[in-house]
Amino acid sequence: MTVSRAGSVQLHDLTLGYDRHPAVHHLDGCFQAGSLTAVIGPNGAGKSTLLKAIAGSIQPLGGSISMGSGKARLAYLPQLAELDRDFPISVEDLIGTGLWRQLGPFRRYSNDNKQLIADALEQVGLSGFNSRLLGTLSGGQLQRVMFARLIVQNAEIILIDEPFAAIDTKTVTDLMGLVQHWHGEGRTIIAVLHDMGLVEAFFPECLILARECVDWGQTSNILTPDNLAKARTMIEANDPHADECERAA
Repeated sequence: MTVSRAGSVQLHDLTLGYDRHPAVHHLDGCFQAGSLTAVIGPNGAGKSTLLKAIAGSIQPLGGSISMGSGKARLAYLPQLAELDRDFPISVEDLIGTGLWRQLGPFRRYSNDNKQLIADALEQVGLSGFNSRLLGTLSGGQLQRVMFARLIVQNAEIILIDEPFAAIDTKTVTDLMGLVQHWHGEGRTIIAVLHDMGLVEAFFPECLILARECVDWGQTSNILTPDNLAKARTMIEANDPHADECERAA
């Protein structure tokens, strides 16, 4: 399947934060349509905050975000730690929440919807898991389910936050194969990552963030010891209680 290449994400002097305290300062740039970009940086760099803002779950303190033609569909996978694994929901129903935009939250699944969910589970290697409860899944299985939810959303822009943290190597390999497949279809993919080996091996573009942009461009050019050291220094010098318009030293 080839998707529309209207899925660019432009950041215009973007400042993000909580309770008027900034987490990301004055960020300008563009995730080009069809690009595959890793967002990296030290803990507290604002990486997850940036993804939440692009997903629309938090509003900018300043600046703006625009997306291509404005019609591109977007799918967002948060960190697994943000999910309540004790909530009594089945695998099928969790994946089905990815269809809410087109079905609404209270409509019953049609046979076609059920088949779409079953096909997505097959793609992530979990055929027959439809009725399993979330609490019975391993970390790797749960992340596969979340990727199945991305599949049914069929979005042009895909945001994934630490998708490979604390899961087994086989699951990482399988899910990274899906990411490469989506990239081949022309989708725009933005992933927060800590594994520099994965970044170097699979992500052509990279944004190094330390509340401000350290560098942004081709991974082979910007993933350098000097840039990583600069990012660490910027975080250490940051004042988390600064005013929203104040930039990190």
